[in-house]
Parts: sequence; structure tokens; C-alpha cells
Amino acid sequence: MLFDLTDLRLFVATAELGNLTRAAERQHLSLAAASARIKALETQAGLQLLQREARGVRLLPPGEAFLHHARLVLHQTDQLRADLLEYGGGLRGHLRVFANTTAVTDFLPEILPGFLAANPRINVDLQEKPNAQIPRGVRDGRADIGIVAGQMDTLGLDTIHFSTDRLVLVTSRQHRFARRRRISFAETLDEDAIGMQQGSTLQAFLGQITDNLGKRQKLRIQLGSFDAMCRMIGSGVGIGVVPESAARRNRDSMQLALVELSDPWCVRERYLLVRDRAALPVYAQALVETLCRHYTDPQAKTG
Repeated sequence: MLFDLTDLRLFVATAELGNLTRAAERQHLSLAAASARIKALETQAGLQLLQREARGVRLLPPGEAFLHHARLVLHQTDQLRADLLEYGGGLRGHLRVFANTTAVTDFLPEILPGFLAANPRINVDLQEKPNAQIPRGVRDGRADIGIVAGQMDTLGLDTIHFSTDRLVLVTSRQHRFARRRRISFAETLDEDAIGMQQGSTLQAFLGQITDNLGKRQKLRIQLGSFDAMCRMIGSGVGIGVVPESAARRNRDSMQLALVELSDPWCVRERYLLVRDRAALPVYAQALVETLCRHYTDPQAKTG
């Protein structure tokens, strides 16, 4: 089936407005032309998509499915147009990456500057997303590469293991837990805590853990980066759970103590997700190789 983009935009507008007359006005079409286009769409689909009613229209179940895919097609068309404009200016590649909080705030800021310097005609659009949303974004074509941690449904995508993410408890060196070698997360919940901002992948993950335990963290403040968390922890405001790499990076400068968590969930494997590794553009493959090499080359690691 071949669908005209004007028809798809008209259908989306009709679904959003619930009214064909207003949708026609938005698309600068006469009502008769808009009605004919919608009928032609339904004929081509072989199904009724909209229920005409006295006060407008409503989507039927096939129309709900059609709306979902129409929005995806229009989004990808807009992205294609934007990418081609950049190519017209001499750009050779544009990478869209969906990644979790740890990737966006902790290790990608360390890795990407070297990659971008080595590839001056490549642009990277990096967006933080919850772990569960990342596979869908890659599968639907909204992202070229996804970065996730832990066990999840990867929706049949190609998965590439590249490192292990370990979470640790961080305290000031004066805190009573600072002398502990290991501790369970449940033991920490009576203490004032420092957390990541609402919506971050790690905070959502810890929220699921505390829900299962039937007890919440006593959050004093929520921040936008692990470095900011470490600074607040070092000042004695509270304790926090952060990736080991961020804790080690800030341990000496912020006078931190690192305590191993005994919970099995504190160790999470990290994966890159792609639709088809063999079909990746050269510049996307270059980023995959850069990430994998960073964690296999001892000289590239930063503790």
C-alpha cells in the first residue's frame, strides 16, 4: 500500500481534533476534498478507520493502529528532511542515540568528545530515556542505537554487550556506614538520602526496589547528575546509590567512602541495541566500536 503524506497528515489531524471540518481547515483543504481523501484511505486500507457521528468522528480499532503508524511515518519523514538538510551543508552522518541516565550523565560525556573529534562531520542526537522505552525507540526507527542496563525485553533487536554497571552506596567519610565493607540497600532506608531527579532511569529503578521492600527512601534533595550527588554526599547531607565509576571519580576530591551493596541487582550488564548490526552505517558502527573498545582497552578506562 502506498499512502500520500498529505493524506496521512489529514488523518492524524482528524484523529487529534475529532472533527473532519477542523482537520480540513488545518490542512488547507475543502471539506469535500478532505472527505474524499479519507474515504480513499479507507478504501486502500480495506477497512473502516473512522466512525462518523453527529458531532464529529471517532477512531475505530483499525484507525487506532493506522494512527500509530501514520505518526511514525510522518516523524521519520520529518527526520529524513532534517537529516538531508544537514547533508546539504556537508554533514556525512547523523546518529540518534537513546540512552539511560548512567550513560547520558556518567560515561558518554567522557567517551563522546574523542569520538566527535575523530569524526568532525558526524552529529550525535543523544536523548535520555527510561530503559523500558529504549528498545521501542530503536525498533520503531526513532533511534539508531540504544544503550540499556539490566534484564529487559529487547524486542528481538541485536544486542551487543559492552560493559558491566555496578551500583555502590556512597557516604561521607564521617558517616556511620563509612566503615562498613558491605551493606544491603534495605539497611540504608532509614538514612537521609540524595537521589537523581524524577524521571531518571536510576531513580525509577530504585523506586521499584523500594516499592518491593514496602519502604521509601528519605530523599532530602534530587539532582541532575552523579557528580552533583557526590558533592552533596561529601558535604554530609545524606547518602546515595551511584554507579561505581562516578563514585571512584569523585572519591578523593569529595572525601567519599564507597560501600559495596550486597543486593544482586547492584550488578547490571550494559548492552547496545541496534536493529541490524550488519546494516549499520559506517559512522554508527564506528560509535559501537568506540564504546566497546573503551571498556576492553585498559588504557581507556578511568577507574
